[in-house]
Amino acid sequence: MPLNATIADVTARIVERSKDSRSTYLDRMARAAEEGPRRAHLTCGNQAHAYAGAGQDQDRLATENQPNIGIITAYNDMLSAHQPFERFPDLIRTAARNFGATAQVAGGVPAMCDGITQGQVGMELSLFSRDVIALATGVGLSHNCYDSALYLGVCDKIVPGLVIGAATFGYIPAIFLPAGPMTSGLPNDEKAKVRQQFAAGEVGRDKLMEAEMASYHGPGTCTFYGTANSNQMLMEFMGLHLPGASFVNPNTPLRDALTVAGVERATQITQMGNDYRPAGQVLDEKAFVNGIVGLMATGGSTNLLIHLPAMARAAGVQLDLQDFADISSVVPLMAKVYPNGLADVNHFHAAGGLTYMIGELIDGGLLHGDTLTVMGDGLKDYVKEPKLKDDRIVWEDADRTTHNDKILRPVSDPFQPTGGMADLKGNLGRGAMKISAVKSEYHVIEAPCRIFENQEQVKAACRAGEITEDTVVVVRFQGPRANGMPELHSLTPLLANLQDKGLKVALVTDGRMSGASGKVPACIHVSPEAALGGPLARLRDGDVVRVDATKGTLDVLDVDLDSREVATADLSDNGHGVGRELFEVFRQNVGLASQGAGTVV
Repeated sequence: MPLNATIADVTARIVERSKDSRSTYLDRMARAAEEGPRRAHLTCGNQAHAYAGAGQDQDRLATENQPNIGIITAYNDMLSAHQPFERFPDLIRTAARNFGATAQVAGGVPAMCDGITQGQVGMELSLFSRDVIALATGVGLSHNCYDSALYLGVCDKIVPGLVIGAATFGYIPAIFLPAGPMTSGLPNDEKAKVRQQFAAGEVGRDKLMEAEMASYHGPGTCTFYGTANSNQMLMEFMGLHLPGASFVNPNTPLRDALTVAGVERATQITQMGNDYRPAGQVLDEKAFVNGIVGLMATGGSTNLLIHLPAMARAAGVQLDLQDFADISSVVPLMAKVYPNGLADVNHFHAAGGLTYMIGELIDGGLLHGDTLTVMGDGLKDYVKEPKLKDDRIVWEDADRTTHNDKILRPVSDPFQPTGGMADLKGNLGRGAMKISAVKSEYHVIEAPCRIFENQEQVKAACRAGEITEDTVVVVRFQGPRANGMPELHSLTPLLANLQDKGLKVALVTDGRMSGASGKVPACIHVSPEAALGGPLARLRDGDVVRVDATKGTLDVLDVDLDSREVATADLSDNGHGVGRELFEVFRQNVGLASQGAGTVV
């Protein structure tokens, strides 16, 4: 089928908008590539320092002309998603030797968990950690010793930060190696029910802890479809993963074999061979459009509305929120994975997963099938699935039918005809809403607003039983300039309880919600933020606010905002404690959320 007209138009618009910045970027990458393999330009003293710790690979690095692979790792054993990476460097080094190459850990990047910091002060560092990760990637690769790079990262800010770093060093081929999701534990809907019961005072902390531990129980990514697993989808749709790599469980023979296959491919696509595939060429306008299509088709994380523009800008590509809205208008929602359904990502993968979806979307004219990927030319390789044969990976044609139509459906019979995101604009600014998990009767909420300036005030009001009528809950001064734009996911159970009592409630905030955004309508990332004098700073308690995901509007009714003074908040406590002192330069220089909330791009 020919490419959908809207997809073609959005792509052409992005190409035109990016013409100058993309051309400048590609020229810079071409000049860097012309210098040839990076180690050739190091002095003998430089090289001696670079190889001194390489053990058995030291002589080969110094005397043989073979690829050297840099490893950028987000390993730590605090995070279940990143703990499996502990084994990867040894596995990669051994595989590299077998393929006539060497590999070195070029550097580590921080990896924090939003699941640990939800509702805590540390969450105010979360978004900025993305740019720290990009900076740390740059430090690791600055030694200029690598012919390709392997990126080990999974979760929220880690993959976007690594992509920004990979794009900055876009003359080096890049392959992303995931660790995979943990095996299924307590079903997500049961966990969510216990959370709501605890928020309502119906069960104690012992039952809550029991449910949480039964859900998050072992190595691997959390199994709901939040930002971490949306990242994995993105890397596959954009051609930076090996086909079928995203959702294979950790510490399994297939997972290890995929890692080894990734090493082999990293040795083949360097400038030293005949199949040079630099990251900067993979990360083109079509690849980012494909990533947005995947986001909409799967009902993925709202966080990627911030991350994708920042990632794209690092490669000279300029995205706008209207691009997301227009793509969402023609891409059907094909998956129901928690919080959009009852299934987890393991169930989704078993039902056919990304392999099935990519094939369906190509056949439906909704994906650019001709993109450059780390695997080859075109997405045709990504409609095959990996099989383990004689301890090696082979890719075989996948079954082109869904194995569970309650989880995964074809383009011709989707769960809903449009994607999972809405772009909302009006006199209160511009925000976004994830609607794939929100029932249609809640797509439009018009009610008096109640103003809060932090999430603790919301929790106190709910505990006191103060919200007894239809309400638009406005939580302002939560943007990147104010306090780093923390996720407000801990409000979800409280607002869900109000909704379950029959109230119509919505959240409007210049903060983030998260990849776990649920059934309560939430217009998030509202920009300009209140700390910059945005319209939210002119709202007052009782103003009637209309949040309309069907028309894409966000307005206060019958109020002249320009006639009002801008409210201010005491933000002094946001600048110290739990490391916040170190991030003042980020808060002062961060860009708008609608443009990616970046400090380094």
